[in-house]
Amino acid sequence: MAGRRGASGCSVVALCLLLVSLVACGGRPASDATTDAVQRVLDRRAAAVVDRDAAAFARTGAGYDRLRTVPFAEWSYRVTGLRRTGDTATAEADLRYRIEGHDRAPVVVARTLRLSVDAGGGWYVDAERPAEKAAEQLWDQGEVLLARGERSLVLGVGQSAEKLASYAELADRAVPEVTRAWGTEWPRRTVVLVPQSLEGMAGLLGSPASSYRGIAAVTTGETGDPARAPADRIIVNPVAYGVLGSTGKQVVLTHETTHVATRAHTSAATPLWLSEGFADWVGYLAAGRTPPQAAPELWRAVSHGRVPAALPTDQDFGFTGSAAELAQAYESGWMACRLIADRWGEEKLREFYKAVGAHEKREGAVEDALERVLGTNLADFTEQWRDYLRLQFG
Repeated sequence: MAGRRGASGCSVVALCLLLVSLVACGGRPASDATTDAVQRVLDRRAAAVVDRDAAAFARTGAGYDRLRTVPFAEWSYRVTGLRRTGDTATAEADLRYRIEGHDRAPVVVARTLRLSVDAGGGWYVDAERPAEKAAEQLWDQGEVLLARGERSLVLGVGQSAEKLASYAELADRAVPEVTRAWGTEWPRRTVVLVPQSLEGMAGLLGSPASSYRGIAAVTTGETGDPARAPADRIIVNPVAYGVLGSTGKQVVLTHETTHVATRAHTSAATPLWLSEGFADWVGYLAAGRTPPQAAPELWRAVSHGRVPAALPTDQDFGFTGSAAELAQAYESGWMACRLIADRWGEEKLREFYKAVGAHEKREGAVEDALERVLGTNLADFTEQWRDYLRLQFG
Protein backbone atom coordinates (compact mmCIF):
# COMPACT_ATOMS: atom_id res chain seq x y z
CA MET A 1 0.00 0.00 0.00
CA ALA A 2 1.35 3.41 -0.93
CA GLY A 3 0.23 6.76 0.27
CA ARG A 4 0.31 10.51 0.09
CA ARG A 5 0.64 12.85 3.02
CA GLY A 6 0.02 16.56 2.64
CA ALA A 7 -0.93 19.89 4.11
CA SER A 8 -4.54 19.20 3.22
CA GLY A 9 -4.49 16.00 5.08
CA CYS A 10 -2.50 13.03 2.02
CA SER A 11 -3.01 9.55 2.67
CA VAL A 12 -2.03 8.74 3.16
CA VAL A 13 -2.33 11.95 2.27
CA ALA A 14 0.86 13.54 0.48
CA LEU A 15 1.90 16.19 3.40
CA CYS A 16 4.01 19.08 4.36
CA LEU A 17 5.35 18.64 7.87
CA LEU A 18 4.83 21.87 9.84
CA LEU A 19 7.62 22.04 12.40
CA VAL A 20 7.37 24.21 15.50
CA SER A 21 10.37 25.95 17.04
CA LEU A 22 10.43 25.61 20.82
CA VAL A 23 12.73 27.29 23.33
CA ALA A 24 14.78 24.82 25.35
CA CYS A 25 14.42 24.67 29.11
CA GLY A 26 17.25 25.32 31.52
CA GLY A 27 19.80 28.10 31.76
CA ARG A 28 18.93 31.73 31.21
CA PRO A 29 18.13 33.78 28.12
CA ALA A 30 21.38 34.68 26.36
CA SER A 31 22.50 38.25 25.75
CA ASP A 32 22.23 39.80 22.31
CA ALA A 33 26.01 39.59 21.99
CA THR A 34 26.00 35.85 22.65
CA THR A 35 23.12 35.32 20.25
CA ASP A 36 24.97 37.27 17.57
CA ALA A 37 28.13 35.21 18.17
CA VAL A 38 26.22 31.93 17.87
CA GLN A 39 24.48 33.17 14.73
CA ARG A 40 27.87 33.95 13.16
CA VAL A 41 29.12 30.42 13.95
CA LEU A 42 26.01 28.94 12.37
CA ASP A 43 26.45 31.19 9.33
CA ARG A 44 29.97 29.80 8.87
CA ARG A 45 28.65 26.28 9.37
CA ALA A 46 26.01 26.86 6.70
CA ALA A 47 28.47 28.30 4.21
CA ALA A 48 30.71 25.26 4.70
CA VAL A 49 27.82 22.94 3.82
CA VAL A 50 27.04 24.79 0.58
CA ASP A 51 30.74 25.07 -0.33
CA ARG A 52 31.29 21.41 0.62
CA ASP A 53 34.22 22.50 2.74
CA ALA A 54 34.77 19.77 5.34
CA ALA A 55 37.61 21.64 7.05
CA ALA A 56 35.58 24.82 7.48
CA PHE A 57 32.65 22.83 8.80
CA ALA A 58 34.89 21.02 11.30
CA ARG A 59 35.92 24.37 12.75
CA THR A 60 32.28 24.91 13.76
CA GLY A 61 31.58 21.40 15.04
CA ALA A 62 31.20 17.76 14.03
CA GLY A 63 28.67 15.96 11.83
CA TYR A 64 29.75 16.78 8.30
CA ASP A 65 30.40 13.15 7.30
CA ARG A 66 26.71 12.32 7.64
CA LEU A 67 25.57 14.85 5.04
CA ARG A 68 28.62 15.37 2.85
CA THR A 69 27.18 13.46 -0.15
CA VAL A 70 23.99 15.50 -0.38
CA PRO A 71 24.20 18.25 -3.06
CA PHE A 72 22.82 21.22 -1.17
CA ALA A 73 22.24 24.41 -3.14
CA GLU A 74 21.14 26.29 -0.03
CA TRP A 75 21.64 25.87 3.71
CA SER A 76 21.10 28.55 6.36
CA TYR A 77 20.19 28.90 10.02
CA ARG A 78 18.15 31.54 11.81
CA VAL A 79 18.49 31.52 15.57
CA THR A 80 15.05 31.79 17.16
CA GLY A 81 15.97 31.23 20.80
CA LEU A 82 19.11 30.82 22.94
CA ARG A 83 19.66 29.89 26.56
CA ARG A 84 23.10 29.93 28.17
CA THR A 85 24.50 28.12 31.19
CA GLY A 86 28.08 29.16 31.82
CA ASP A 87 30.23 27.98 28.91
CA THR A 88 27.42 25.99 27.29
CA ALA A 89 24.30 27.07 25.41
CA THR A 90 21.27 25.57 23.72
CA ALA A 91 20.08 27.25 20.55
CA GLU A 92 16.78 26.85 18.76
CA ALA A 93 17.03 27.62 15.05
CA ASP A 94 15.12 27.35 11.79
CA LEU A 95 17.17 25.51 9.19
CA ARG A 96 16.41 26.24 5.53
CA TYR A 97 17.88 23.96 2.91
CA ARG A 98 17.39 23.15 -0.76
CA ILE A 99 18.74 20.25 -2.80
CA GLU A 100 20.42 21.31 -6.02
CA GLY A 101 18.55 20.49 -9.20
CA HIS A 102 15.43 19.25 -7.41
CA ASP A 103 13.93 21.66 -4.88
CA ARG A 104 12.20 24.76 -6.23
CA ALA A 105 11.76 26.15 -2.73
CA PRO A 106 13.66 25.51 0.50
CA VAL A 107 12.57 23.08 3.16
CA VAL A 108 12.30 24.76 6.58
CA VAL A 109 12.80 22.62 9.69
CA ALA A 110 13.22 23.38 13.39
CA ARG A 111 16.53 22.33 14.98
CA THR A 112 18.10 22.30 18.42
CA LEU A 113 21.85 22.84 18.72
CA ARG A 114 23.99 22.35 21.80
CA LEU A 115 27.10 24.55 21.88
CA SER A 116 30.08 25.12 24.13
CA VAL A 117 32.95 27.58 24.33
CA ASP A 118 36.13 26.26 22.72
CA ALA A 119 39.71 26.82 23.82
CA GLY A 120 39.89 30.07 21.84
CA GLY A 121 36.82 31.51 23.50
CA GLY A 122 34.54 31.01 20.50
CA TRP A 123 31.38 28.94 20.22
CA TYR A 124 31.46 25.39 18.92
CA VAL A 125 28.54 23.08 17.99
CA ASP A 126 28.69 19.91 20.06
CA ALA A 127 25.48 18.38 18.71
CA GLU A 128 22.55 19.16 16.42
CA ARG A 129 19.21 17.38 16.46
CA PRO A 130 15.55 17.94 15.50
CA ALA A 131 13.70 20.35 17.76
CA GLU A 132 11.13 18.89 20.12
CA LYS A 133 8.20 17.45 18.13
CA ALA A 134 10.01 18.09 14.84
CA ALA A 135 10.65 15.31 12.34
CA GLU A 136 14.11 13.92 11.76
CA GLN A 137 16.17 14.62 8.67
CA LEU A 138 17.77 11.65 6.93
CA TRP A 139 21.28 12.58 8.09
CA ASP A 140 20.08 12.50 11.69
CA GLN A 141 19.82 8.73 11.23
CA GLY A 142 23.33 8.09 9.93
CA GLU A 143 25.67 8.69 7.02
CA VAL A 144 23.74 9.41 3.83
CA LEU A 145 24.65 7.56 0.63
CA LEU A 146 23.48 8.75 -2.77
CA ALA A 147 22.46 7.29 -6.11
CA ARG A 148 21.71 9.51 -9.09
CA GLY A 149 19.29 8.62 -11.84
CA GLU A 150 18.53 10.58 -14.97
CA ARG A 151 15.36 11.95 -13.38
CA SER A 152 15.80 10.99 -9.75
CA LEU A 153 17.98 11.40 -6.70
CA VAL A 154 17.93 8.60 -4.14
CA LEU A 155 19.30 9.23 -0.65
CA GLY A 156 19.62 6.37 1.80
CA VAL A 157 20.92 5.38 5.22
CA GLY A 158 22.02 1.84 5.99
CA GLN A 159 21.49 0.77 2.37
CA SER A 160 24.01 -0.57 -0.13
CA ALA A 161 24.98 1.40 -3.21
CA GLU A 162 23.52 -1.39 -5.35
CA LYS A 163 20.18 -1.19 -3.55
CA LEU A 164 19.98 2.59 -3.93
CA ALA A 165 20.82 2.29 -7.62
CA SER A 166 17.88 -0.09 -8.07
CA TYR A 167 15.57 2.52 -6.54
CA ALA A 168 16.92 5.11 -8.97
CA GLU A 169 16.19 2.83 -11.93
CA LEU A 170 12.58 2.33 -10.81
CA ALA A 171 12.14 6.05 -10.11
CA ASP A 172 13.50 6.91 -13.55
CA ARG A 173 10.96 4.57 -15.16
CA ALA A 174 8.16 6.14 -13.16
CA VAL A 175 8.76 9.69 -14.38
CA PRO A 176 7.93 9.12 -18.09
CA GLU A 177 4.98 6.90 -17.16
CA VAL A 178 3.52 9.67 -15.03
CA THR A 179 4.27 12.28 -17.69
CA ARG A 180 2.40 10.25 -20.31
CA ALA A 181 -0.63 10.00 -18.02
CA TRP A 182 -0.62 13.50 -16.51
CA GLY A 183 1.32 15.76 -18.87
CA THR A 184 4.47 17.86 -18.64
CA GLU A 185 3.26 20.50 -16.17
CA TRP A 186 5.47 19.31 -13.31
CA PRO A 187 9.25 19.24 -12.65
CA ARG A 188 9.58 15.62 -13.88
CA ARG A 189 12.19 14.89 -11.20
CA THR A 190 11.90 13.06 -7.89
CA VAL A 191 13.80 12.74 -4.62
CA VAL A 192 13.49 9.35 -2.90
CA LEU A 193 14.50 8.82 0.73
CA VAL A 194 15.31 5.28 1.85
CA PRO A 195 15.84 4.96 5.62
CA GLN A 196 17.20 1.80 7.18
CA SER A 197 13.97 0.68 8.84
CA LEU A 198 10.28 1.30 9.42
CA GLU A 199 11.25 3.26 12.52
CA GLY A 200 13.53 5.40 10.37
CA MET A 201 10.65 6.14 8.00
CA ALA A 202 8.43 7.10 10.94
CA GLY A 203 11.16 9.38 12.27
CA LEU A 204 11.31 11.24 8.96
CA LEU A 205 7.55 11.75 9.13
CA GLY A 206 7.44 12.63 12.82
CA SER A 207 4.85 9.95 13.55
CA PRO A 208 4.71 6.58 15.35
CA ALA A 209 6.00 3.57 13.41
CA SER A 210 2.64 1.87 13.91
CA SER A 211 1.09 4.45 11.57
CA TYR A 212 3.05 3.12 8.60
CA ARG A 213 3.33 -0.62 9.17
CA GLY A 214 2.42 -2.29 5.88
CA ILE A 215 2.64 1.00 3.94
CA ALA A 216 5.32 0.74 1.25
CA ALA A 217 5.88 4.48 0.73
CA VAL A 218 4.39 7.93 1.24
CA THR A 219 4.94 11.28 -0.41
CA THR A 220 5.37 14.49 1.54
CA GLY A 221 4.78 17.93 0.07
CA GLU A 222 2.66 21.05 0.33
CA THR A 223 -0.47 20.87 -1.80
CA GLY A 224 -1.57 23.83 -3.88
CA ASP A 225 0.45 26.74 -5.25
CA PRO A 226 3.44 25.26 -7.13
CA ALA A 227 5.40 28.51 -6.93
CA ARG A 228 5.44 28.44 -3.12
CA ALA A 229 5.38 24.70 -2.47
CA PRO A 230 8.30 23.16 -0.60
CA ALA A 231 10.12 20.16 -1.94
CA ASP A 232 8.44 16.80 -2.42
CA ARG A 233 9.98 13.67 -0.92
CA ILE A 234 9.03 10.08 -1.62
CA ILE A 235 9.81 8.24 1.63
CA VAL A 236 10.10 4.46 1.44
CA ASN A 237 9.34 1.90 4.12
CA PRO A 238 12.15 -0.57 3.33
CA VAL A 239 10.38 -3.40 5.17
CA ALA A 240 7.03 -3.29 3.35
CA TYR A 241 8.60 -2.24 0.05
CA GLY A 242 11.21 -4.98 0.25
CA VAL A 243 8.67 -7.83 0.19
CA LEU A 244 7.07 -6.62 -3.05
CA GLY A 245 7.83 -8.17 -6.40
CA SER A 246 9.33 -6.17 -9.24
CA THR A 247 5.93 -5.13 -10.60
CA GLY A 248 4.70 -4.10 -7.17
CA LYS A 249 7.80 -2.01 -6.54
CA GLN A 250 7.33 -0.19 -9.82
CA VAL A 251 3.64 0.41 -9.16
CA VAL A 252 4.44 1.93 -5.75
CA LEU A 253 7.08 4.35 -7.07
CA THR A 254 4.88 5.31 -10.03
CA HIS A 255 1.97 5.90 -7.63
CA GLU A 256 4.09 8.13 -5.41
CA THR A 257 5.57 9.98 -8.39
CA THR A 258 2.01 10.71 -9.49
CA HIS A 259 1.46 12.51 -6.18
CA VAL A 260 4.51 14.63 -6.94
CA ALA A 261 3.15 15.48 -10.39
CA THR A 262 -0.41 16.24 -9.32
CA ARG A 263 0.39 18.08 -6.09
CA ALA A 264 -0.13 21.57 -7.53
CA HIS A 265 -3.69 20.58 -8.51
CA THR A 266 -4.46 18.76 -5.26
CA SER A 267 -6.12 20.79 -2.53
CA ALA A 268 -8.27 20.52 0.57
CA ALA A 269 -11.18 20.06 -1.84
CA THR A 270 -9.72 16.83 -3.26
CA PRO A 271 -11.11 13.69 -1.60
CA LEU A 272 -8.70 10.84 -0.97
CA TRP A 273 -10.62 8.46 -3.19
CA LEU A 274 -9.71 10.73 -6.09
CA SER A 275 -6.08 11.55 -5.22
CA GLU A 276 -5.23 7.97 -4.24
CA GLY A 277 -7.39 6.45 -6.96
CA PHE A 278 -5.77 8.56 -9.65
CA ALA A 279 -2.29 7.68 -8.38
CA ASP A 280 -3.19 3.99 -8.48
CA TRP A 281 -4.70 4.39 -11.95
CA VAL A 282 -1.41 5.78 -13.25
CA GLY A 283 0.58 3.20 -11.30
CA TYR A 284 -1.30 0.28 -12.84
CA LEU A 285 -1.41 1.59 -16.42
CA ALA A 286 1.74 -0.25 -17.48
CA ALA A 287 1.46 -3.13 -15.00
CA GLY A 288 -0.86 -5.33 -17.05
CA ARG A 289 -2.96 -6.27 -13.99
CA THR A 290 -6.65 -7.10 -14.30
CA PRO A 291 -9.08 -5.62 -11.74
CA PRO A 292 -9.35 -8.89 -9.76
CA GLN A 293 -5.54 -9.12 -9.66
CA ALA A 294 -4.97 -5.51 -8.63
CA ALA A 295 -7.98 -5.19 -6.32
CA PRO A 296 -8.35 -8.53 -4.52
CA GLU A 297 -10.18 -7.19 -1.45
CA LEU A 298 -12.76 -5.37 -3.54
CA TRP A 299 -13.12 -8.39 -5.83
CA ARG A 300 -13.71 -10.61 -2.79
CA ALA A 301 -16.40 -8.28 -1.46
CA VAL A 302 -18.23 -7.79 -4.77
CA SER A 303 -18.07 -11.45 -5.73
CA HIS A 304 -19.82 -12.24 -2.45
CA GLY A 305 -22.54 -9.69 -3.10
CA ARG A 306 -21.09 -6.94 -0.87
CA VAL A 307 -20.99 -4.08 -3.37
CA PRO A 308 -20.03 -0.82 -1.61
CA ALA A 309 -22.95 1.56 -1.30
CA ALA A 310 -20.86 4.71 -1.68
CA LEU A 311 -17.42 5.93 -2.62
CA PRO A 312 -14.92 5.71 0.26
CA THR A 313 -14.62 8.61 2.68
CA ASP A 314 -11.32 10.13 3.80
CA GLN A 315 -11.72 8.28 7.10
CA ASP A 316 -11.68 4.98 5.22
CA PHE A 317 -8.06 5.71 4.28
CA GLY A 318 -6.95 5.94 7.91
CA PHE A 319 -4.81 3.36 9.66
CA THR A 320 -7.20 2.61 12.50
CA GLY A 321 -9.21 -0.02 10.64
CA SER A 322 -8.20 -3.38 9.25
CA ALA A 323 -5.71 -3.86 6.43
CA ALA A 324 -8.49 -5.31 4.27
CA GLU A 325 -10.68 -2.23 4.77
CA LEU A 326 -7.80 0.10 3.92
CA ALA A 327 -6.97 -1.91 0.81
CA GLN A 328 -10.60 -1.82 -0.29
CA ALA A 329 -10.67 1.96 0.06
CA TYR A 330 -7.68 2.31 -2.26
CA GLU A 331 -9.10 -0.21 -4.70
CA SER A 332 -12.47 1.55 -4.74
CA GLY A 333 -10.83 4.88 -5.59
CA TRP A 334 -8.79 3.23 -8.33
CA MET A 335 -11.90 1.67 -9.89
CA ALA A 336 -13.72 5.03 -9.81
CA CYS A 337 -10.87 6.66 -11.74
CA ARG A 338 -10.67 3.67 -14.07
CA LEU A 339 -14.39 4.05 -14.75
CA ILE A 340 -13.96 7.70 -15.70
CA ALA A 341 -11.05 6.87 -18.02
CA ASP A 342 -13.02 4.02 -19.65
CA ARG A 343 -16.35 5.83 -20.04
CA TRP A 344 -15.34 9.47 -20.56
CA GLY A 345 -11.68 9.20 -21.61
CA GLU A 346 -8.32 9.89 -20.03
CA GLU A 347 -8.36 13.58 -20.87
CA LYS A 348 -11.69 13.96 -19.04
CA LEU A 349 -10.20 12.16 -16.03
CA ARG A 350 -7.36 14.68 -15.89
CA GLU A 351 -9.79 17.56 -16.37
CA PHE A 352 -12.02 16.22 -13.62
CA TYR A 353 -9.09 15.90 -11.19
CA LYS A 354 -8.02 19.49 -11.82
CA ALA A 355 -11.58 20.82 -11.58
CA VAL A 356 -12.08 19.22 -8.16
CA GLY A 357 -8.76 20.57 -6.86
CA ALA A 358 -9.54 24.07 -8.13
CA HIS A 359 -12.65 24.28 -5.96
CA GLU A 360 -12.37 26.62 -2.97
CA LYS A 361 -13.65 24.08 -0.45
CA ARG A 362 -14.49 20.39 -0.16
CA GLU A 363 -18.25 20.90 -0.04
CA GLY A 364 -19.64 20.67 -3.56
CA ALA A 365 -16.26 20.18 -5.24
CA VAL A 366 -16.88 16.68 -6.59
CA GLU A 367 -20.51 17.40 -7.39
CA ASP A 368 -19.64 20.54 -9.34
CA ALA A 369 -16.85 18.84 -11.30
CA LEU A 370 -19.03 15.84 -12.10
CA GLU A 371 -21.65 18.13 -13.60
CA ARG A 372 -19.31 20.50 -15.45
CA VAL A 373 -16.75 17.97 -16.72
CA LEU A 374 -18.60 14.66 -16.97
CA GLY A 375 -22.21 15.84 -17.33
CA THR A 376 -23.50 13.70 -14.48
CA ASN A 377 -24.25 13.95 -10.77
CA LEU A 378 -22.96 12.15 -7.69
CA ALA A 379 -25.92 9.80 -7.31
CA ASP A 380 -25.80 8.69 -10.96
CA PHE A 381 -22.00 8.42 -10.91
CA THR A 382 -22.10 6.29 -7.79
CA GLU A 383 -24.61 3.92 -9.40
CA GLN A 384 -22.48 3.72 -12.54
CA TRP A 385 -19.47 2.93 -10.37
CA ARG A 386 -21.35 0.18 -8.52
CA ASP A 387 -22.49 -1.31 -11.84
CA TYR A 388 -18.90 -1.08 -13.10
CA LEU A 389 -17.70 -3.02 -10.05
CA ARG A 390 -20.25 -5.77 -10.72
CA LEU A 391 -19.19 -5.91 -14.37
CA GLN A 392 -15.43 -6.03 -13.64
CA PHE A 393 -15.61 -8.40 -10.68
CA GLY A 394 -18.64 -10.48 -11.63
